[in-house]
Amino acid sequence: MSIRGLKKKQPKTFKVRIITVDAEMEFSCEMKWKGKDLFDLVCRALGLRETWFFGLQYTIKGMCTWLKMDKKVLDQEIPKEDPISFHFLAKFYPEKVEEELLQEITQHLFFLQVKKQILDEEIYCSPEATVLLASYAVQAKYGDYDPNFHEPGFLAHDELLPKRVLRQYQLTAEMWEEKITAWYAEHRGIARDEAEMNYLKIAQDLEMYGVNYFPIAQNKNHTDLLLGVDAKGIHIYSINNRFSPNKSFEWSSIRNISCSEKELTIKPLDKKAEVFKFFSSQLKVNKLIFQLCIGNHDLFMRRRKVDSIEIQQMKAQAREEKARKKMENQRLAREKQLREEAERAKEELERRLFQLEDEARQANEALLRSQEAAELLAEKAQIAEEEAKLLAQNAAEAEQERQRLEITALKSKEEKRLMEQKMREAELIAVKLVKESDRRAKEAEHLKQDLHEAREAERKAKQKLLDITRLNYPHMAKYPQYCPGDSRDATFDKGSIKLDLKDIDLKRLSFEIERERLDYLEKSRKFEDRLKELKSEIHALKLEEKQAGLCS
Repeated sequence: MSIRGLKKKQPKTFKVRIITVDAEMEFSCEMKWKGKDLFDLVCRALGLRETWFFGLQYTIKGMCTWLKMDKKVLDQEIPKEDPISFHFLAKFYPEKVEEELLQEITQHLFFLQVKKQILDEEIYCSPEATVLLASYAVQAKYGDYDPNFHEPGFLAHDELLPKRVLRQYQLTAEMWEEKITAWYAEHRGIARDEAEMNYLKIAQDLEMYGVNYFPIAQNKNHTDLLLGVDAKGIHIYSINNRFSPNKSFEWSSIRNISCSEKELTIKPLDKKAEVFKFFSSQLKVNKLIFQLCIGNHDLFMRRRKVDSIEIQQMKAQAREEKARKKMENQRLAREKQLREEAERAKEELERRLFQLEDEARQANEALLRSQEAAELLAEKAQIAEEEAKLLAQNAAEAEQERQRLEITALKSKEEKRLMEQKMREAELIAVKLVKESDRRAKEAEHLKQDLHEAREAERKAKQKLLDITRLNYPHMAKYPQYCPGDSRDATFDKGSIKLDLKDIDLKRLSFEIERERLDYLEKSRKFEDRLKELKSEIHALKLEEKQAGLCS
């Protein structure tokens, strides 16, 4: 067979896009596939075995419709698009989520869908309950709360509360986060699947949980009502109140439900009870209500029967899986606890090590400071010792100076006494000199008088001699300059010789007088020098006494 022949025999396909709450998938489907074939393919891809809760939903002409399992996909009134989009959603809801949702994937899909319905306000929830549900959603997403990791603002990008609640209370995002985190911190140790199950257990008690609402009229007068279908039965609501039904028909009390065009009839089990009829605006709506009633009633009856082998196996596997997960969670919790304890011990050791290092550092610093202080003290001691030596030296010098000053004072006193004595002696000498001067002056006067008398006598003698000479040698008068020596010698008499001797005595006397005068002048000069020296010494002593007085 040729390759071209093989290609011709390949079945024709069309593409579909399956949109779950948190993902999208694309598949190629054969043209002949029924709705069940596509649905089974999606369930296999998801690993889902609890298929009876789910269905494939699409929107046509503004109305949400479920893909029929027993009809071909392309034969149904589906959108004409490529690829064809279907939403994989929960079509029916369990009565008790903890007992009926066996697989983790089933539980996770329900959690995501119910959470979206609450945030989109399809299910009403009180503000307090929304905060608690948000805390479980955060636990499922982020795990255990860690203040070191989950810092303020970590929920800023998460949608956790309905807009209605945010509008109702004038709180900031930080305040809401604080409220949610307060609950979140209480969920420590809860695994993701457990947190999601706790979320669903709270949500299943909400009045609008799992209810599909449709507008109906109780009669042809078109009295506006709402009909709700859920896992427990059929409920009739007023148009403005979706919380409290005006009338309810539990599945156990319904004998039959029939649908004809726009009319739907509910027959109670009690034949005496009134048959309830209502009308819908469209035949499609009536058929959709009828499908939901049949599916919820079948599940209601199925829950009350003995489980099939498949369900028993699934429940056993679920129990085993839960037990295994519980043990695994316990083991993980134990390991986490041990790890946290080890981390705490490590942190404690690190803290202790840091503390010891800090203490060692402080000790080293203290040691260095001690060494520096010791060196400083040694230096100070050396300086003090040197200062002590210097002070001792200064004290010794001061003592020596004191002794010197005492000696100087004594010397000064002695010198003063000597000086006074010398002054007295000088005064006495001066007095003596004055007296001697007076005496010498008198003697000089006497001598001068004697000299005058002698010179007068000499003059007289010379005059007499001249007179004699003139008398005896008149011719000599004309030549006074001529005096022959031999004639004088011959003619001088004894009187002349005496005159010559007298002249010699006068010269000697004059020489002695001059010599005495010079001696007197020399002594006077020495005496004046001595007086000046004494005055200088006395002045120096007075200055020393003044300085000694200032120093003391």
